[in-house]
Amino acid sequence: MSGKLYVVGTPIGNLGDMSPRAREVLESADFIAAEDTRVTVKLLNHFEIKKPLISYFEHNKYEKGEMIINRILSGENCALVSDAGMPAISDPGEMLVAQAHEKGVRVESVPGPSACVTALSISGMPSGRFCFEGFLSVNKVSRKEHLNEIKDEKRTLIFYEAPHKLLATLNDLFNALGERKIAVVKELTKIHETVLNTTLSAAVSYFKENAPKGEYVLIIEGASPREKVEYTLEQATLMAKNLIENGTPHSAAAKEIAQLTGIKKGDIYAAVLKD
Repeated sequence: MSGKLYVVGTPIGNLGDMSPRAREVLESADFIAAEDTRVTVKLLNHFEIKKPLISYFEHNKYEKGEMIINRILSGENCALVSDAGMPAISDPGEMLVAQAHEKGVRVESVPGPSACVTALSISGMPSGRFCFEGFLSVNKVSRKEHLNEIKDEKRTLIFYEAPHKLLATLNDLFNALGERKIAVVKELTKIHETVLNTTLSAAVSYFKENAPKGEYVLIIEGASPREKVEYTLEQATLMAKNLIENGTPHSAAAKEIAQLTGIKKGDIYAAVLKD
């Protein structure tokens, strides 16, 4: 008979947030898959839990995932934990959960703290609709593409960031999104938990003078709704002509202005040739 995969939320700072059920599952599991066994050992020692640990993280998830699933299929129960918070949220455990479902393994949640929702709840920012964006890529091309994709997003945006990359990220966010309100939340549930409500430009200035310390969650207001502009064919034709006069081919100019105005490319192209 197959075992189960338990997705177990653990404290994000304050050990008092460990739930009784999370302790029970960790105590009863046959083994624990941990993002960093060194971090998890400290948690287990605090609660006097002794269980076999398997290291499961970003760079070994393909190799270890199959092994973990096979052990579960053979009848063992596995508890999946991350370094802090809910596993599988901006976390390699996402793949293990997907593999479990593919193999017909039962997956059960043991809810616990989650930094993104916890930060949003104390940020004072709109929370009715939001987008969790996780960590921005360190790859410049991927990072730029990500920011371009969300620059017009009207829902509240949530990012994670490490202290040594915070200032660069704030700069990139300001350059890509423009001036926005932001809540910079750090060290959730810990002694130095703080919420800095400010703007992106002011946050850049602040952290140039104050070295970031701790782990951060960034809550940024969404883009302001833009008023819809209704263009006439005459206006679109004039815009296309301006592009053509600056060297853009007729067809490319008509296509670009069609995307901007919503007027059909063929109509713009015909009007340009007619004139």
